[in-house]
Amino acid sequence: METLPHCETLLLEKQGPALHITINRPDSRNAMSLQMVAELSAIFTEVESDSSIRAVIIRGSGGHFCAGGDIKDMAGARNQKAGEGEADPFYRLNRAFGQMIQQVNESSKVVVAVTEGAVMGGGFGLVCVSDVAIAGPTAKFGMPETSLGIIPAQIAPFVVERIGLTQARRLSLLGLRIGAEEACALGIVHQAASSDTELDDMLAHALERVRHCAPNATAETKALLHRVGHESMSGLLDSAAEMFTAAVRGSEGTEGTMAFMQKRPPAWADTK
Repeated sequence: METLPHCETLLLEKQGPALHITINRPDSRNAMSLQMVAELSAIFTEVESDSSIRAVIIRGSGGHFCAGGDIKDMAGARNQKAGEGEADPFYRLNRAFGQMIQQVNESSKVVVAVTEGAVMGGGFGLVCVSDVAIAGPTAKFGMPETSLGIIPAQIAPFVVERIGLTQARRLSLLGLRIGAEEACALGIVHQAASSDTELDDMLAHALERVRHCAPNATAETKALLHRVGHESMSGLLDSAAEMFTAAVRGSEGTEGTMAFMQKRPPAWADTK
């Protein structure tokens, strides 16, 4: 990604091997519009083939991560009529978000969510598909859909995968809002910072660890983890052994072993 594309709803900045995405609709607490969904999808499509990017950081501007779906888009869909043979506009709107969040979930890059303020609905879903999630002291998480007479249709499966059915039931069926400490205890986020400075330090440490891990091995490991529970254990372990063999005989495995023996950082750790 030599030239960063222009986006209406996102700010993009590449820092070394990390692409920083800032959701930039502060007037609506970064509510997720159809345009934002399309732009996030386009960015994740582009970074997938960019070997210079190893981590993608998502955060929000104006003190909020993302307050959920955009009410204007909802109103627009209500006023539209499906043409003959076409899906209902609400279906298309909802499903487009689900496709994007699945894409983020399956990205080969390390996805880091840095959360502050409102983390609701679709924003909550984005956090649940991140590999590393960090909460600032102001972060409030919730699944308010049932209190609005709707359902968390596209995020619910990812929430269950993140924290289990029991806790997902409690959060979604009561429409609860919880703080950073409880979100950390439930496993929605991995760390809860007590200050903005600590939040930045936690992010810096996570990105430093990404730099020390081999990019192809990281991508293969993430793909392997996603297969757990969807295949027979015996077949999965057979496949994992084949993946291990290819990795240890490959360039990263050779370099990692030599670097360890020679007591030096491996080549991928030097991104200057």
